[in-house]
Amino acid sequence: MYVEAVKRRLLLLVPALLLAAHARTLPPHTSRPLSPQTIPALPGQVQPVAPGTRPAPSIPTLTLTPPVPQVDRVEVLGNGFIEVAHAVLLVTPAEQGGVRSLAAQVTRRMFAARPGLAEVDLSVYDRGSYAGFGGPLPLMTASVPRGRLNDFLNWTATGAFYERVWVNAGNLPAYRAPDRIREVGPTLQPSPTPGSPVAQNRASIRITTAQVVGGLHGGLLYRGKRGTAPVAALTFDDAPHPLYEPLLLDLLRRSGVRATFFVIGRNAQAYPYFVRDMVAGGHEVGNHTYHHVRLPPLPLADAFQEMRLASETIRALTGQPVRYFRPPGGEYTPETLRAAESLGLTTVFWTDDPGDFTNPGDATLESRLKRGLRPGGIVLLHDNAPEMLDVLRGFLRVARQEDVRLTTVGGLQK
Repeated sequence: MYVEAVKRRLLLLVPALLLAAHARTLPPHTSRPLSPQTIPALPGQVQPVAPGTRPAPSIPTLTLTPPVPQVDRVEVLGNGFIEVAHAVLLVTPAEQGGVRSLAAQVTRRMFAARPGLAEVDLSVYDRGSYAGFGGPLPLMTASVPRGRLNDFLNWTATGAFYERVWVNAGNLPAYRAPDRIREVGPTLQPSPTPGSPVAQNRASIRITTAQVVGGLHGGLLYRGKRGTAPVAALTFDDAPHPLYEPLLLDLLRRSGVRATFFVIGRNAQAYPYFVRDMVAGGHEVGNHTYHHVRLPPLPLADAFQEMRLASETIRALTGQPVRYFRPPGGEYTPETLRAAESLGLTTVFWTDDPGDFTNPGDATLESRLKRGLRPGGIVLLHDNAPEMLDVLRGFLRVARQEDVRLTTVGGLQK
C-alpha cells in the first residue's frame, strides 16, 4: 500500500535530486603533457575544481642512492599493517630494449633500501609521452610481493611465466584523455536528441521512485529497499591504482569485508593482476567506463563504446559477466541509461559521498562516513584517495560496532 501510494504521488512531483553535492577531480597531470595533436579534445573535458577542495596530502617518497636516472619517483604508503612502494620509471626509445633488466635492478634496490616493504609495484612509461597516471598507458607494469621476488627476477632474466606483470602490446583502444569530474550527485542530463521530453520525464520519475522506494527500478539503483536487513554496500571508484590497491585489498581482507570496485577499463588493462586479486578476495568488479569520461556530452555511439569496452575488458580478466555500472560524475541521459541496460548493466549511484577526493581532512572525512552510515546505504569512496586509506580502518570498525554489515552492491540486493 505504501509503495503504491508513493508511486502515485510521484506522477505529481517535480523530480528532485536528493543527494548532497560533494565534488572531486582527477589528479592533474604531473609531468610533460601530450601535444594537442595527441590528445583529442572532448566536450566537457575540463571540469572546475570542487569548492573547498584542499591540496592532497603529500605521499612519502623513497630515494635510491646512488640514483637510477630512469626513476622519476618512488612513493611509499602503508595501511597500518603493511607498506607498499610504487616506482614510476621513464625510458627513452633507445632504453626500451633493456626495460626488464632495469625493472629487476630497481626492484632489488627498493626492497634493499626499505626492508619492511611487503610489495614493490612498477610502472614503466615512455619518457616522451608520459603525462601522469591519466595519460597514455605504461609500456610495462609489475606487482612484486616480497615472497615473489625470485619469480619476478626469473621472468626478467628468462621470460619464464610470471602472472603479475603486464606488457603493453600496442593494440589497445585509441587514447582518450580522462575527464576531470566534479561530482554533484546523480544527475539526469537533458537528452541530446530531439523529441525526447517524454523520455526525459519518464526517466525523472524512475529516478525519484528509485530514490524514495529504494531497490532496483528501471535499471537504476540508488539504495537498498527500505526495511531491509542492516546491510550497506561499500564501493570504490576509479580502481585499480598500483600504489593503493594492494593496501586496500589487504585491509579489506583483514577486516573480512567485501566491496564493489568500479574500475576504469584502461586501468584494469594496465594492472590486470589487481582486478584478478579483487575477484580472488570475493569482491565485485563493476564498470566505470573505459577512459573515465562524462557520458552526456558524447555522441551516444561513443558513450556506448566506453561502457562496452570496459565491460569486455573486465570480463576477459575475470571470466565473469559485469552486472553494475557507475557513470563518472553520476551524470547520464535517458539514452545512456538505456545503452547501459542493453549491455546488461544496472546503473548504481550512492547515498553517502563523504568527499574523500576533496581532501577534507581525516577528522572531517571520518565524521561524514559515520554520519552517513545506514542500512540500505551505498557508500562512495575512491581507491586512490590518501585520506580514504587513513580513515577506512576506523570506519570498518564503526560499522561493526553499529551492527551494519558492509558488503557488495550485489549483496545489498539479496
